[in-house]
Amino acid sequence: MYKVYVLYSAKLDQFYRGQTQDLEDRLQRHNSAQEKATAPGIRWILGWYTEKSDRSSALDLERKLKNLSCSRLIRLMEKYDDHYPGRGKHPGE
Repeated sequence: MYKVYVLYSAKLDQFYRGQTQDLEDRLQRHNSAQEKATAPGIRWILGWYTEKSDRSSALDLERKLKNLSCSRLIRLMEKYDDHYPGRGKHPGE
């Protein structure tokens, strides 16, 4: 299974979208500056994720999420809130 995820950095007030097979390890990598793209935003929190059965589907969804505005991304996370810890609020609030 692949997980497509959305992270949030309060420091940058910014979202990051990605996909992985090991979400716990990936979040640890983002928060230990092992990923150049996300190092400036440490501490990242998991805002939302969903599972896909194959990498191709995960990459397709990741690409779609990256094209959404922040407001549309938040609405999507709220709509599919089974994996959204914010339960109807911005992850940084």
